[in-house]
Order: sequence, then C-alpha cells, then structure tokens
Amino acid sequence: MGNGRETASPDAEARHELDRPSRSPSRSPSSSLGSRDSRDSRDISPPRRDRSPTRSPAPRSPPRRPSPPRDRDRDRDGPRPRSRSQSRSQSPARGPPRRRSPPPAARRDGGSSYRPARKERTPPPPAPVKTEEEKLADARAEYQKLLNLRSQGVYLPPQKLRALQAAITDKTTKEYQRMAWDALKKSINGLVNKVNTANIKFVVPELFGENLIRGRGLFCQSLLKAQHASLPFTPIYACLAAICNTKLPQVGELLVKRLVMRFRKAFKRNDKAVCLSSTMFIAHLVNNQVVHETLAAQILILLLSKPTDDSVEIAVALMREVGLFLEEMSSRIANVVFDQFRNILHEADIDRRTQYMIEVLFQVRKDKYKDNPVIKEELDLVEEEDQITHQISLDGEINTQDSLNVFKFDPDWEANEAEYKKLKADILGEGSGDEDDDEDDESESESEAEDEEQKAMEIKDQSNADLVNLRRTIYLTIQSSADPEEAAHKLMKLRLPAGQEPELVSMIVESCAQEKVYLKFMGLLGERFARLNRMWMDLFEESFMKYYSTIHRYETNKLRNIARFFSHLLATDSIGWHVLSVIRLTQDETTSASRIFMKILFEDLQENMGTAKLKTRMAEDTLQPSLQGIFPHDEPANIRFAINYLTAIKMGFLTDELRNFLLLVLLPLLLLALPLAHPAPQGCHRPRSLGVPHTGPVLHPQPESQPQP
Repeated sequence: MGNGRETASPDAEARHELDRPSRSPSRSPSSSLGSRDSRDSRDISPPRRDRSPTRSPAPRSPPRRPSPPRDRDRDRDGPRPRSRSQSRSQSPARGPPRRRSPPPAARRDGGSSYRPARKERTPPPPAPVKTEEEKLADARAEYQKLLNLRSQGVYLPPQKLRALQAAITDKTTKEYQRMAWDALKKSINGLVNKVNTANIKFVVPELFGENLIRGRGLFCQSLLKAQHASLPFTPIYACLAAICNTKLPQVGELLVKRLVMRFRKAFKRNDKAVCLSSTMFIAHLVNNQVVHETLAAQILILLLSKPTDDSVEIAVALMREVGLFLEEMSSRIANVVFDQFRNILHEADIDRRTQYMIEVLFQVRKDKYKDNPVIKEELDLVEEEDQITHQISLDGEINTQDSLNVFKFDPDWEANEAEYKKLKADILGEGSGDEDDDEDDESESESEAEDEEQKAMEIKDQSNADLVNLRRTIYLTIQSSADPEEAAHKLMKLRLPAGQEPELVSMIVESCAQEKVYLKFMGLLGERFARLNRMWMDLFEESFMKYYSTIHRYETNKLRNIARFFSHLLATDSIGWHVLSVIRLTQDETTSASRIFMKILFEDLQENMGTAKLKTRMAEDTLQPSLQGIFPHDEPANIRFAINYLTAIKMGFLTDELRNFLLLVLLPLLLLALPLAHPAPQGCHRPRSLGVPHTGPVLHPQPESQPQP
C-alpha cells in the first residue's frame, strides 16, 4: 500500500498463480521448505508421474495448494526461463484458450496492472479527390466490365447500366458510341416489329429519325428476319423498303443484294423455306419497282430449267405474286414463263400436287390475278416518278457488306451525325425551330402577300412552249431507246402534266408516221402502253377515230405507217375492234386516202392474223353492230359498192354474208318490181340485170328460163 503498488484481488492472484511456471526444489529452498511444511500440515497426494502410452485412467486430482509468497527481488529481476524438463504436462484444452497476462516489462509506468498501454490511433488519411477524367475512366472501365459480364450471360440490373451510361458523356469515346449503337439497334428492331398497314405512315417518320445511313445494315437485317418469320406481312415490309429507297437508295440496294445472296445460298443448300421467303420478298420489291423485273425473270428461268416438285412450287408462288406486274410491264417474259409451265405440266415427271398447283396458276392468270394485285390500295404510298429501280443480276458479283451489322468505332462520329441531321431535316421537312412564333407569323404573312402579288402579275403563256418541250422530250426519248421495253419504261418515268396523256399517244403515232418504213418497234411500244391500263387503251381507241377522220391530210408513206400501226394494235387485241364503227364504206363517205388506209389496214390484218382467223373474227356476233358501216345492209348501191371494193382489195372472202343478203333479200323484191315498172313486149326476152357491173363473179343472177310455147 505504502510503496505505491496496488494490491491485486484474490481472483487475479489465483489466475496469475495458475499461469506461473513451477520451479525446481533445488533452486528455491524456501519454496521447498514451504512445501515441506505444507505437506506436514495437509494431506496431499503423491506427485504426478509422466504419461505413458498405456496409462490407466487418472485419479481425481486434489485441489491445488496456494503458491508461496512472491520473491520481490526475483520479480524485480524479471522471470527466469524454464527448461523443457521443468515444464508441467498439460491436459487438453477445454473451451477457448485463456488469455495470458503480459510480462511485467509491459506494465504501465507506475502501475501494477499487466494490460499494455493503448496506442494512440491516428486518423485515416483523406481520400484523394478524383478529377473528371479519372471519374470518366472509372465509369468506362466499369461499364466495359458489365458488358463483358452480360455477354457471358450474367444478369445486370438495368438501373446500374443506366447510371453508368449517364456518367459517360464524351461522344468521342468508344463506350459512348457503343451505347448509341445499342440504342440504334434496339430502336430499329422495335419500329420494324411494330409496323403494320394502319400505322406505317407514322412509323416511317420515326424510322427516318434514326440514323439509317449508319444503321442500314441493322435495318436490312431486321427486315429480313421479320419477313422470314411472318410471310403475310411481306407486302408491308416491301412498302416500307420502297419508301426508304426513295430517299436513301443505298438502303434499298443493300436489301436487294442481301436478298439475292440469301436466295443463292438457300438454293444451293436446297432450303425450301428460305427460298420461298426470299422469292416472295423479291416479288413484292419488283411490284414496288425497287428492283427491275429481270431479276424475277432470271429466278423463274433458274427454277424451271431443271424442274423438281420444290422448284416448281417456288416458281408458282413467285409467279402468283409478280405475274400481274409482268403481264403489264413485260408481257413477253410472262408468255415465255407460262409456256414453260405448260411444257412442264405436259411432259415433266412431277407429282400430282404440283400439277394441280400449275393448273391453279393458269386459272389465276385467266381471272386476271384478282386476288393478287400488284400493290394494295392502302400500301400504294410511293409516287411512281419518285421510285428508284436498281438493276441487280442473279449471277453477278454481290457485296452484302456484312461489316455493317456490327459495331465499329467512328472517329468522325459528331461530323457524321451532324450531316445526317441535315439530311433528316431535308427528308422530313423540319425547320430550324429557332425562330419565335412572332417571327413565324410575320414570315407567313409576308409569304402570303408575295403569293398574292405573283398571282396578280401572273402572265399566261399562249405560245405553248411547255407543250412543245414535252413533245420534244417524248420524241427524243423514243428515238434514244434500244427496244420497246426501255422506251416504255422511260416514258412512264416522265412527269406528264395532268391532262397531257393524249399528247403521249399522239407523239407515238406521229413518231411512227415519220419513219421511212414501218418499224415494228413502234407497234410494240403502242401495244405496251395500250395493255398497261384501261386509260391508255381508251386513248389509243380515240386516236384511231381521230386519225381516220383526218387521214386525208397525210401523204401516202405516213398513211401506210399509221395503218400498219393500228393494224398491229387490232391484231394483238390491244384495242377493241369496235373502233371500226367509224368506217362508212360508201362512195359518198370515203375518199381516196381513206380507201387506201382501209386497204393497207385489212391487208396487214390478213398477214398478221391469217385469212381464217380474220374471217372468224369479222363474223363474230358481238362485232356485227360495229361493222354495219363496212358491210352495209341499207341500200343496194351501198351494198354493191362495199362488195366491189372488198373484192378489189382481195378481201372477197369477207363478202359472202353480204352477197347472200343481196341475193336472198333484195333480189326477190327487185324481180317483182322490175316487170311492173318496165313491162316487156310479148315474145321479147331480155336479161334482167340488177345494174351490177358484169365483172363481178356472183353479182349477175342467171335469167330464168322461159317455157317455150
């Protein structure tokens, strides 16, 4: 107490004594004396022996004796080390190990406790402040790590991805462009998947809002996948592609190339499903004039060159979709294809089901493809003059640009995006949007005032300069074309003003008349337009009536070309035969020019159709009302003139019905009227003539034999 050292509690001293090592009796005599005295005063058990491998169960140990008083001098010098021999054998530990008290040297200064002094804790250093570049680098690294995990199939929380994406704002980095690429892909796929007939007009502006130049590979890939998965939507996807093709032709060209390549690969692998979907998509692109019809013709020829059940089935499906367009635009190709189908039906060894499909196709053609129109009315959204048609060959070299399907770093990202933004504004008609409403109102009022002034100062052009330029353009287009198909295609591309369609028909006939000799080229061109639709047929029929009424204005060479031109249209049934109703074959209503026109017309018809077919056609009951002018039945003079004229131009085989009418109907009436008008003296016999020239072979009836008295 007086030496400044605190006295330990009894429990602490007991724990300390248990932990204190035992000492030998030889080294501590006082301890041994104390021990001896203790043995004399207490009943203790003999000392423990060393453990042996085969030991008996240890007896219950007696309670420990108290330790002798501590030697202060020894404590002051410090604890002595003990040898291995002096160590006491310990029993296995029971429970957690006991905490040992520290050595005396670790005591606090001036205290009696063994707990070491607690070290002073220094505050942790402050975290370094990261710069914006370091934060961006960490976000990029974390984002790339998450992308790698997602590619391995690990689920990533969308909130974490969005947070990292919001942290990356530098457009020149690869990570930002990769995020924009993923967003572009997702947007294009969503728009293509949701398009239908009702919302296609609203989907198209959204589609142009995306960068289709950068994502044209994604767009084509999405279209091909969607069309292959849902064939009934093929006309809608073809219409969508046609609309994009008018503004971005590279998109339509890439789509056609990939379609052709997919068909070629599927045809080599005998993949019927892919071939069927590819040909159907190509057929609707041909109908929308995205690709030329020669591609469809090449595919049909390839499929029918070595006919099998699958190839004929694919060809029939393709022809049902594109047949009406081929009939209108290239009837020669359609005739060749149907001739091949007819040969396969009669000669090839194919399955009965395939034969039935060919027969159904012929019936569809007979019904004018009423269930397979070229373009449905609700999908006819592209003006014909705005469409761009690509020339892609089936067996040519094709670059499908597959690298456009994957992400690629663009060092000029911002410049390309700004360029497409200008193009988008041009396509969608978007303004700058920076002007105020007041300025917009002022500009609109100014524009309205200017329009009114222009209307007031508008001068009508009476020189017909526009008409002259139009006729010149049509004539040069015809003369610069190599074949009728090319000429028809170019003329269809011309933007004719409303109501100027008759000028095109007139220029075709005039161009034919200007030639030194008749060119079949002109007849085929007229046939092509007359078969295009009902409007052009009516215009050619009106032109026949107009040119016949004014035929006396043309010289013989032009007259001959015009007659042969309309003869070709009649022989091919491009115009109706009812136009012949304008002809009145009488002496008073015909001129030398009109008679020459009719002579050339009928001679050319006989040459093109044959005598038997021409006679059959002229004898049809439906045409008889229109042929009353050529074969009159009113007056004998007109009948005789018609018979004599047709006989003179070697068309006498057409007058058989007219001769019979003259003999059976008019002759008895004349025979009854002649004796009353001019009685002959008795016994005087004179031939009863009808006044018909004696040169006619049948026109002289034989005089009746009078009975002899």
